[in-house]
Amino acid sequence: MEKISCKIKRFNGSEAWYQEYEVPYEKGKTILWLLTTIREEQDPTLNFTSACRHAICGSCAVRINGNAFLACNTPLDEVIETFDTMTLTFEPLQNFEVVKDLVIVWEPKMEKMKKVKPWLEPTANGSKETGFLQTEEEFHQIAAPTDCILCGVCASECNQLTVNQDGYLEPFILNRAYRFAVDSRDGSPEEHLRPVLENELWKCLHCMQCVSKCPKSIPLTDEIAYLRSETMKMGEMNNQGAKHAYAFHDDVKKKGRLNETMLPIKTDGLVHTAMTKVPFALRMIKKGKINPFHFPKEVEGIAGVRALYEYAKEVKD
Repeated sequence: MEKISCKIKRFNGSEAWYQEYEVPYEKGKTILWLLTTIREEQDPTLNFTSACRHAICGSCAVRINGNAFLACNTPLDEVIETFDTMTLTFEPLQNFEVVKDLVIVWEPKMEKMKKVKPWLEPTANGSKETGFLQTEEEFHQIAAPTDCILCGVCASECNQLTVNQDGYLEPFILNRAYRFAVDSRDGSPEEHLRPVLENELWKCLHCMQCVSKCPKSIPLTDEIAYLRSETMKMGEMNNQGAKHAYAFHDDVKKKGRLNETMLPIKTDGLVHTAMTKVPFALRMIKKGKINPFHFPKEVEGIAGVRALYEYAKEVKD
């Protein structure tokens, strides 16, 4: 019988190592079945978490061959086909502290979540007697973000979080901020928006890993774009992210293309750019990557580009 070779990262609180197991391959099983089989038939000391087995509790997420999956709803056959191998390496989720083996610590993440006040700040439009009525459209605004099961997959895959644990908020925390900021029953959206701005909202790398790996298909990058837009509506324009966004917006509207020489100056200001980016710019010039004397002209069909801007503004309004 064909066998699956499993290499699992173990951790006892002070020492980490990889331990190998072999399990007879069976079609139609899940990753959780594979881990459970190892624990029940080969090594009862193996630690991992699971509960519902139906992609509801979110507790069984792990990394396989460097990618995060929810073990209970991930078909084993699909993983084998994706990586084209019968050798699977299991590790705990990235960007979390590890308790033991594949078990991670959630308490620090929950403390961070409190920053965005993940609860309703009720409007004055409801009461204990009448409740807080929503239209179907208003309900659908919160339906997708409410699907989050806090599995941690998005946080594990977040490249910004990997290098910025202290400053950046986990994608699932940004999702919570969005969920309450758009809720028609919430009367204080700024209470959810301001904390995300203060915790480097604009540092998202747009790698899309949180979206592509989310087991609930939550459009997290769309939510981040909304949060950014709303903070600008609040008047929060004097920050690097908003300035960078408007530099793109204005250049394309004016000429149909970016003025890359002026982009860092518009984003960071002349003094900061001169102090931090001149050596890098000189290397770019030397390599022929940029021409400081090139000033882009309007692209052919610029009227069409500007018409798209006007159309987008009409649709938004």
